[in-house]
Amino acid sequence: MPTQSRLSVNVNAVAMLRNRRDLPWPSVTDLAAIAMQSGAKGITVHPRPDERHIRRTDVFDLANLIAERFPGKELCLEGYPTEDFLRLVEASKPTQVLYVPDDPEQTTSDHGWDFAKDGSLIADAVATAKSWGIRTSLFVDPNPSQPELAAKAGAERIEIYTGPYGATYGDIAAAQRELDLVVETAEAAQAAGLAVNAGHDLTVDNLPPLIARAPYISEVSIGHGFTADALIYGFAESVRRFRRSLGEDA
Repeated sequence: MPTQSRLSVNVNAVAMLRNRRDLPWPSVTDLAAIAMQSGAKGITVHPRPDERHIRRTDVFDLANLIAERFPGKELCLEGYPTEDFLRLVEASKPTQVLYVPDDPEQTTSDHGWDFAKDGSLIADAVATAKSWGIRTSLFVDPNPSQPELAAKAGAERIEIYTGPYGATYGDIAAAQRELDLVVETAEAAQAAGLAVNAGHDLTVDNLPPLIARAPYISEVSIGHGFTADALIYGFAESVRRFRRSLGEDA
């Protein structure tokens, strides 16, 4: 039997390219379909208030695509828990919501939650999504103290911010230090009863060392590195390349 994939393809960059023109291509849904047909477990999107890449309409189009053509695949909706974002989550019913502490002007998610400052906001947002039957995940820094705080907030998963690890390409010693922190955080999450996701600047080169040390990781969300790969190899082959880097049949 084929191995169940851990790869969720983030299609924000596809939407950003489409938005450069008043045209319907490249199609977010068509490329998402290719990714899932090629073995990805699902699709991740981060709709921002200014819709600079993913639009609200894309969220519903992707939810419908999965419901109609890819039952069993997953949609992960990522965002800061504003009232508008929570309404979108409730209306679109993704499989998973990933809460991130982003300022609307940020170009990408680049840090985890400050539980001391935002604990009440986080706990309320988690409880709200769970009341709708949606799996909850919290974006955390690679720091072993964070998973216990996420568990106390009621989350079912964390997503470890792997940007510092991804930034160490070309520096073996630094990569080892950052990988140690990611793995220690993942182990702390397991000890706290949480499932573990990971995301940010993961590539076919830096995934194998991570998965070798943390084979229990449930999901990796990959956008920038995947899109860069797809410009060379195409969407379908890039899914297969990333799945092989995860040790999966592809």
